Amino acid sequence: MSVITTIAALEELYGQPGEASLIKELDHVSPEYAVFIENSPFAVLATSGSDGLDCSPRGDLSGFVRIHDAKTLMLPDRRGNNRLDSLKNILADNRVGLLFLVPGSGTTLRVNGHAHITIDTELCASFAVDGKPPRSVIVIEVDVVYFQCARAIHRSDLWNPQKHVDAKSLPSPGRILEQASKRRIDGDAYDRDWPARAKASMW
Repeated sequence: MSVITTIAALEELYGQPGEASLIKELDHVSPEYAVFIENSPFAVLATSGSDGLDCSPRGDLSGFVRIHDAKTLMLPDRRGNNRLDSLKNILADNRVGLLFLVPGSGTTLRVNGHAHITIDTELCASFAVDGKPPRSVIVIEVDVVYFQCARAIHRSDLWNPQKHVDAKSLPSPGRILEQASKRRIDGDAYDRDWPARAKASMW
């Protein structure tokens, strides 16, 4: 097996990036980049900590990541499974990455920066939905912002409804849990109860 072990070998294989690939990189959220963030209902948060890496989906109403200013983003931490993987990682290593998706657009937006977690009462309250504030807000100091070209979205045909997979053809969460727990968890009951449980704890 041939393995790449040096940057020089990597650059020889791939060549140098074009001008557009470099000039698009900014150290702040420009008005053009702000439009993507304001229209995105889904982002992926990447973190790194002492226990390893985490890549966490974050979804909410469009524009849920607030642009406080050109160098600062604010991400409400909504209710989840309480594993706290991302938050624990931020406490250990405050470097973070965000990948924003906008339904229907092939262009994605990438943000790298440094984060801290705040539980400021007024700030959390300002993110309330249906009267329910997040328990904390992740504040991200922006280091790098740039768009990613549409090749990956086009290759995957992600937004084409004719290519959407029937969820019933996939193993359900209940089935996975039942197998992982050696049947201590009743998979059918878990799947049956989940919609009501999720509705009650969405925000």
